[in-house]
Parts: sequence; structure tokens; C-alpha cells
Amino acid sequence: MMRWDVSPKEAIEIQKELREEVVLAPLKKKIKTIGGADVSLNLYGKDLYAGIIVLSYPALELIEEATVKVETKFPYIPGLLSFREIPGLLKCWEKLSIKPDVLIVDGQGIAHPRRLGLATHFGVLAHVPTIGCAKSVLYGKFVEPTAVGQANEIIDPKTGEVIGVALKSKERSNPLIISPGHLVTVADSVEIVKGTLRGYRLPEPTRRAHLLVNAFRQLNS
Repeated sequence: MMRWDVSPKEAIEIQKELREEVVLAPLKKKIKTIGGADVSLNLYGKDLYAGIIVLSYPALELIEEATVKVETKFPYIPGLLSFREIPGLLKCWEKLSIKPDVLIVDGQGIAHPRRLGLATHFGVLAHVPTIGCAKSVLYGKFVEPTAVGQANEIIDPKTGEVIGVALKSKERSNPLIISPGHLVTVADSVEIVKGTLRGYRLPEPTRRAHLLVNAFRQLNS
């Protein structure tokens, strides 16, 4: 059973242990459903609003959605956000009657100092293929893409390994930071995210999860 009442120091040690369980491998089956996960909370607040939406793939028609409001006690620390956000997302996951074949998470995958961003952490705990799709970079170096559709590799400055891509999804917008979470590859991650873009900066699963969570928050604040 995963413990959440831990200190930041303990959280870092947990990340180091869990990274050994991360598997990056090609998807084993055809995707029929895809999920998006997002969380909304004040930077230093305790009330957290989480949501997961499930869509058909590739049509992206709504199948199911789940939301929860929980209280978090873990402090806001970049690199350790999963210890604030995952408990709520796991409750959403448990509420779903249909689990998506792949889940895109608004957060980092392995493009993280300890290779265990929010998407990776969730994927390991839920045993589901996950992709991190963040709005800003946390770790890694890349050349800024200039053309829509261009995807430039994100490199781990310590090892030289490719840990994701920076994808320009829309004109006059910063690139998406895409990295595999668990049970997918970098190539899988980019292909799937591209397949869910519908003219907005964000892929549809996380864009619609964001709208879902914000609406839920307005009703329950």
C-alpha cells in the first residue's frame, strides 16, 4: 500500500525506489479508449479537485468521466507534485467503470530529475500505460521547435538519453512537453498525442479533463 503521509525527503526516496519499476516498451494492443487526467488546486491550498475523462479513440467521443474533491497535506514542491495530486486521481480511477487503454496526464512522465513524474508515478501504481503531457519543462534540454507539428528531442543533460520531445502543437504557443510515463515509448507518446490534437494547444483528453475539473471546482468550492 502506497503511503502519502511522508516527508519530502521520504518522498524522494520513494521516487528512487519506484523508478526501478518503470517499464518503457511499445504498446501491446490497439488503442480503443483514451483517458485524460487533470488536477486543479491553489498553489498552497489543501483542497484538490481531480478529474479523469475517458474518450473513444480515435473518434474522441465521450464515454465516461469521474471527479473527486480531496484534501492534501503534502506541500507544494516542484518534482514532488505527484504526492499532492495522485491520491485524488487514484480515487477518480477507482470510480471509472471503463478504464482507458492509455491515459494522458497533465504533468511529466520520465522528463523528471528522478524519472518519476506524475504520469510515471500514476502509471506504476495503476498498472496502466501513461503519457506525460506538460505545459512547461521541468527537466531536460531541447531546441525550441518553430513549426507546427515539429517535435524536437528532450535530452537528459546528465546521461544524454532521450527522455521525451517538445512538440509545437499550435502557432504562437509554447511547445508541449511530452514524455512516456509507463508501458509506452517516446515514439508511442508522440504519435498518440498528435492523434488527439484538434486545433488547440492541448490534446483533447487533457484539454477536456481540464474543463471538467474546472467546472467541478466551481460547483464545489
